[in-house]
Amino acid sequence: MYYVATKICRTSEIGLNGNLFGGTMLSWLDEAGAAFAGYLCRAPAMVTLKMEEVLFRRPVKISHHVRIYASVQRVGTTSMTIDVEARRFDFDQDLEELVCSTRMVYVKIDAEGNPAPIDSRLRDSLDQSLAEFARH
Repeated sequence: MYYVATKICRTSEIGLNGNLFGGTMLSWLDEAGAAFAGYLCRAPAMVTLKMEEVLFRRPVKISHHVRIYASVQRVGTTSMTIDVEARRFDFDQDLEELVCSTRMVYVKIDAEGNPAPIDSRLRDSLDQSLAEFARH
């Protein structure tokens, strides 16, 4: 998996039980996944087609740092399937702990919002694109 983003849980994102709202976590995963897919597809416009089963494994509390990781599972004609997971970082133990995971499908779109083809060379050069992403 490739590191994509870090989010810090704020007081305004906490629900009645003292945990991060699930919807906030989903928006973090969606934004990070779309940015990852867009980078790899060299496309400024990637939209979410679907989010598969989401597993909320552990709570996130105020001031927790959440690192988001992603990996490509499949590249189609106009879509890319990505596994996305969030890991809570424990500074004291220098340890990451999985808190949420899902699989998402993003579609490349054109200026009118219609599905647009992903460059077929991407499938051939995916390893190179991922290596570039890891360097940035």
